[in-house]
Amino acid sequence: MRDYANASQLICLANLENLNAVFISDGLEQSERLAKLNQIAISQMSILLQTHTPLLNPKNTSDGL
Repeated sequence: MRDYANASQLICLANLENLNAVFISDGLEQSERLAKLNQIAISQMSILLQTHTPLLNPKNTSDGL
C-alpha cells in the first residue's frame, strides 16, 4: 500500500496509525475506532489536498520550483 501512496496519503496513514494506537489504549471497540478513523481520514485528506498540495508536491507549483 505504501509503495503506491503519495505524500498526502502517507501523512494521513501515519496519523491514523498513531490515533488507532491511542484509541486502542483508551479501550474503544474496533467498530468505534473504524468509524472515528474513517471520519478523520476523510477530513485530513480533504485538508491536505486542498491546502498543502504545493508544499507536498513542489513539482505541481506554478513557479516551477
